[in-house]
Amino acid sequence: MTRSLTVLALLGCSILSACGTENRGLESVHQPIVARTDYVYDMTVPNDHLSDESARGLSGWFDSLNLRYGDRISVDTQGYGAGSREAVGAVAARYGLLVDETAPVTHGEIAPGSIRVIVSRMTASVPNCPDWSRPSTANFNGHTMSNYGCATNSNLAAMVADPRDLISGRAGASSVDAATSSKAIRTYRKAPPTGAAGLKTETTKGN
Repeated sequence: MTRSLTVLALLGCSILSACGTENRGLESVHQPIVARTDYVYDMTVPNDHLSDESARGLSGWFDSLNLRYGDRISVDTQGYGAGSREAVGAVAARYGLLVDETAPVTHGEIAPGSIRVIVSRMTASVPNCPDWSRPSTANFNGHTMSNYGCATNSNLAAMVADPRDLISGRAGASSVDAATSSKAIRTYRKAPPTGAAGLKTETTKGN
């Protein structure tokens, strides 16, 4: 009787271990997925130049997108000269970004006399995490837990400044740019202090 119960218990464990995500190696099956979204903004360019009103409208659109590091800006000039592209580049420079040489293909036609400004933004995430599909029980197949790798890769996807770097890393430069290497430290030092809840703290002095 005892032997039969033992066999049944082992069968039950093997059935449970056969369910859920399988992590058979040291590398997790949960890897960051990078997705790209293209935002478009059409604007008229009389005489191949932007008016002050158009430039303010473009700047307002950039603000609404919360334009940031890692975004790529491009211009589909529809055969216009370099004037409109340079004008867009001047607005983008206020945000510390440059205009790419080529523009991606986008849906919809551009009206005559207009150009299309495109902001390409990539985001990284780890789908299906957290993953508790496999019970935390003994298994006899050498599996790691179904949630293995979720925390590390999700944090990596959330913290990476440019998700493109997850697709292909950047080539090392032949020289070191001190301004680039110290930029993160300067940003950290200039940031306002935050409390434990992530709220800004203010210090008041008494009379």
